[in-house]
Amino acid sequence: MAEARILVVDDDELLRTLISERLERQGHEVMAAGNLAEARALVAQAVPDVALLDVKLPDGEGTELLRTLAEETEAAVVMMTAHATVQSAVAALKLGARDYLEKPFSLDRLDSRVAAALEVTALRREVRALRERHGFGSDIVGSSEAMQRVLDLVERIAPADSANVLIQGETGTGKGVVSHLIHRLSPRADGPFVNVTCSALAETIMESELFGHEKGAFTDAKTTKRGLVELADGGTLFLDEIGELSTRIQGKLLRFIEEKAFRRVGGTRDLKVDARLVAATNRDLAADVESGDFRADLYYRLRVVPIVIPPLRERPEDIPELAKYFVETFNAEFGKRVTRIAPATMDLLRRFPWPGNVRELRNVIERSVLLSAGRMLTPDMLPPEVRGEGTGPRPRLELGPEGMDIEELERQLLEEALRRAGGNRTEAGRLLGLSRHQIRNRLNKYGVDG
Repeated sequence: MAEARILVVDDDELLRTLISERLERQGHEVMAAGNLAEARALVAQAVPDVALLDVKLPDGEGTELLRTLAEETEAAVVMMTAHATVQSAVAALKLGARDYLEKPFSLDRLDSRVAAALEVTALRREVRALRERHGFGSDIVGSSEAMQRVLDLVERIAPADSANVLIQGETGTGKGVVSHLIHRLSPRADGPFVNVTCSALAETIMESELFGHEKGAFTDAKTTKRGLVELADGGTLFLDEIGELSTRIQGKLLRFIEEKAFRRVGGTRDLKVDARLVAATNRDLAADVESGDFRADLYYRLRVVPIVIPPLRERPEDIPELAKYFVETFNAEFGKRVTRIAPATMDLLRRFPWPGNVRELRNVIERSVLLSAGRMLTPDMLPPEVRGEGTGPRPRLELGPEGMDIEELERQLLEEALRRAGGNRTEAGRLLGLSRHQIRNRLNKYGVDG
């Protein structure tokens, strides 16, 4: 960010002048103050992009101004002090400081801290612009308190690009979209975003797909292959449905997290990769840890920063905003001219429990816009289940005179469950009351793709 506005607050006139002249030579506009009162007056005139605040000032603590800047502006704050302690550093960071400089510090260190702080300010302003435009962008629309807490957390953790993130939530809540947003708002935004759906890969090839293999490692390994972990170097590795990984692969992933190193299948040397790990699951991993299906050590390394996305039924106030957003989206895609959602239609949308969450609402609006012939979405354009039709007792299965093929019935149920779950094996298993091992075995038994 060229020609930024930087506030320097320090009662040491010599140091204040030295810092100011350094920053001015770099093309920045500097506002300098020797105490809190002067600093507050300057901030009232113009909000800085970055503030360098001394902790001890003649008329109070620099943290007083830090709190104001953190709550009311996007300015990144770097605290300066000659009396640094772990406790004071932690206190300042909790109040919203971006960084901490202990006096005396070199001008090179000052330059690096200011550059990093300017990046944070730029990211915060991008977040604000996204919020103002569409509530954080594609599919993350919603002004409910629950979603704002999620988005505030995303804003805070995105710049900390070395911290692992675990996103939890039901199928269709938008875990993948949140992962993309974390990547986009991080310093790794220009690097690759590698999306791995763990349930989509058979266990027999998972290790090779993740970590790659050397030529000749197995029968079909005709050439050396770089894995998805390697391809994520410098960017973000997103492991969706991580609860579906076998315990053997979990162990290899744990080593990669702890050492940032791995070996290709058939390899003899370690390879280093710098990738941020973001994982997502619709499973209760804590319960899987208790049952032994998921490694406790991996679970705790993944959830350095846990993000829980609430289901749509817990934030019904977001439904109108989401519905209108999707109408705009599909108007553009299908060349339609829908401008209104009838009150009766919106009432039905509000009352429906949305077991498939935002993804299901999106699909319903897509269908409705596609079927529309005018400018208004009316109730007859909604699927029967959303209109409250066809929700009576399920028809009873009866054995016909020629009997029934149980295996064919089971295969059809598997296909229907997968269709309803959008191909998600775990969700399909939930619909059928099957564990992930049971659903996997049945899919393999009948050769059903999922």
